[in-house]
Amino acid sequence: MSATGSTVHLDATPAPISFDPTKSAVIVVDMQNDFCSKGGMFDLAGHDIGLARDTIPPISRLLAGARRAGMHVVYLVHGFLPDLSDAGGPRSRNWLLNKDLNIGKEIIAPDGSKGRIHIRNTWNTKVVDELKPEPTDLIVYKNRFSGFYATDLDEQLRALGVDTLFLTGTTTSVCVESTLRDASFRDYTSVLLADCMGEALGEEFHAASQKVIATRFGWVSQSSDLLRQLSGAR
Repeated sequence: MSATGSTVHLDATPAPISFDPTKSAVIVVDMQNDFCSKGGMFDLAGHDIGLARDTIPPISRLLAGARRAGMHVVYLVHGFLPDLSDAGGPRSRNWLLNKDLNIGKEIIAPDGSKGRIHIRNTWNTKVVDELKPEPTDLIVYKNRFSGFYATDLDEQLRALGVDTLFLTGTTTSVCVESTLRDASFRDYTSVLLADCMGEALGEEFHAASQKVIATRFGWVSQSSDLLRQLSGAR
């Protein structure tokens, strides 16, 4: 691995890639209280949030290095409108999955504020404090697994001149993989950073996503390798 000028060369599977940091973005998928914090939707439903929380330190380190290198940072936040009109019809899989997780239910959040499970602009859909967005970062709300579905994510990335995406977040096999697949269909160079994502469904799903992505939809690498190359480029 080496860096020359504004071009960074990174080892990845199935092959090395080269990219310009200023034309690249780190995508942080769903690192919000409902998925990653005590008192959030997953925790209240009895799901293990430990794997999602384990990704917070490496994502934090990655974001610091990416910002120093001039990369863009985009947060995808999964949340519905207060009236749930964007959650799908009563027979849709999206509605049925989220109904079982009590979307829309009012709660008292751990910080004492009034929350609502999976609803926009509440404690529940706020990015975890450890990964708090900076003023120049983009925040894009989504109502399905993919960050490209019914959002202006593609338009915002094109306006910034971004052609390469580095995916992080939760969960690997659902929202991260869905977003990466859609990015591939839009011809972005899409890289999954395997150490910066958690998988609530089990390690086998995490491994399967890496395999299918490297085989058909993009590349797989590690944030430690990326940070080392970004540091060399500077």
